[in-house]
Amino acid sequence: MEFNLADLFESVVDAVPDREALVCGERRLTYRELDEAANRLAHGLATLGVGVGDHIGCYLHNSIEHVQVMFACYKLRAVPVNVNYRYVADELGVVMRDADLVALVFDRSLGAEVAGAARPDTLQWLLEVDDGTAERSVADARLLASVLETGMSVRDFGPRSGDDHYVLYTGGTTGLPKGVVWRQEDIFFAAVGGGNPGGPPIERPEELCDKVVANPNQRLAPFLAPGDPGPGEFVTMSLGPLVHASGQWGAFGTLLGGGRLILYPERHMDMTLVLQLVERERIGMLTLVGDASARPLLDAVEANGGAYDTSSLLLLGSGGSILSGDVKDRLLVALPSVQAILEAIGSSESPSQAVALATRDTPVGASLTFAPKAETMVVDDSLTPIDPGSGIAGRLATTGRVPIGYHNDPERSARTFVEIDGRRWALPGDMAMVDADGTIHLLGRGSMCINTGGEKVYPEEVEAVLKAHPKIADAVVVGVSDERWGERVVAVVAPVLAGDPPDLADVDAHCRGRLAGYKVPRGLCVVDEVQRTPAGKPDYRWARQVADA
Repeated sequence: MEFNLADLFESVVDAVPDREALVCGERRLTYRELDEAANRLAHGLATLGVGVGDHIGCYLHNSIEHVQVMFACYKLRAVPVNVNYRYVADELGVVMRDADLVALVFDRSLGAEVAGAARPDTLQWLLEVDDGTAERSVADARLLASVLETGMSVRDFGPRSGDDHYVLYTGGTTGLPKGVVWRQEDIFFAAVGGGNPGGPPIERPEELCDKVVANPNQRLAPFLAPGDPGPGEFVTMSLGPLVHASGQWGAFGTLLGGGRLILYPERHMDMTLVLQLVERERIGMLTLVGDASARPLLDAVEANGGAYDTSSLLLLGSGGSILSGDVKDRLLVALPSVQAILEAIGSSESPSQAVALATRDTPVGASLTFAPKAETMVVDDSLTPIDPGSGIAGRLATTGRVPIGYHNDPERSARTFVEIDGRRWALPGDMAMVDADGTIHLLGRGSMCINTGGEKVYPEEVEAVLKAHPKIADAVVVGVSDERWGERVVAVVAPVLAGDPPDLADVDAHCRGRLAGYKVPRGLCVVDEVQRTPAGKPDYRWARQVADA
């Protein structure tokens, strides 16, 4: 047995076969049922010709089938590849070509995009999931269910390796999506908790069931009162979808820990449904996508006046987008059972560079400030560590478990994954400063930096301030061309009340005491809703189009 995702999953299945593993809508599967379906699908894919190292695209919403496809691929030593379900035909074609897909599994509701996409020469099979929509639109696609039906439920697969690949495509919010290639052993330790979240990682794969599966409350134990035995099972839900890192990593962390994974089942986010699921399934950990999901959740909780029982919630997580300090304060008030809010700086290239933990006994702290990890530092352009308290901005770097590189992009890989003093480091592009006490102050992605009159402005820093304005529900900041300054800072905001938007004078007055003058927006665009990716990240390309209009 190795630190291989399929090996580890099968060991959990053998330990707790009849424990409930997966819930999506009205469908529920035990570990045994999920494993048998994945085995059958793996055999069906093998009969088609799918083999070791083949890339299989998952152009899917959250579903039971999505999880089955991923584990079926890992069992075969094939590689599932996440494909954003919001991509239109042209974008889908780009990812299929870049990822060298040999097969694409897609929801029937996405068939029109599949039919309109340019297919790469590598693509051999289209596999359609019947998601309840009325008509099929891809004539040469096979039904995934028919492929599953041809396979056997037994496990007779060959040996696997911790070196088998795990591939995660980035969101492409600042450019074309990129495929980050990991060893499965490395992603297990870097993003899935190493078999012992909150404690020292396990040393042997066989320890997984002894340390985690036998104690499903282990992740929640640090947040329980002394003597509190906990809920008896680990139940989680992520508001980030499976096509995004936070959704995938949360799913693996739960299923490789013997917990019960609740998939958000609808195509559009409804926070009332989220509260219903928390009550019905007794969810103990809910993972948010920054303010993009936290603010609507708060609105729903505060509007319903305790109509739903959320007392099972002990831990909130967040990643992928900003979680403002005032939002954390409101969450701890609105959800009194929550003992802690865990927020992480991370990316597809470096899952956890720094963390912020807010509890009822410790101050929430400002937005974008995080405690450093031993494997993290901030470096200048010459890759020299920046002295704490110097006030100099640099690149956030992480060592330890680091990806192999980007798929089919050695040049970008060489820029992002570098050697410093004999160790390999990831430099995914986040900019930060280090305070004198070692606290990391995140500035934002360097690729989004706005150069205005020679001064650098990082959008996330300004966005965090804007979202604290009482009239602003959401905000994205971009730079637009300016004859005098090169670029000027423009805010694209959605108001709390449609009939009462802020004006530029309001925004200026709010920001002046919190930001240097050159960072204060000089333009304001008010929209009904800020457009975001399924991962909750700002869509900067869309925001630029709005600001330039």
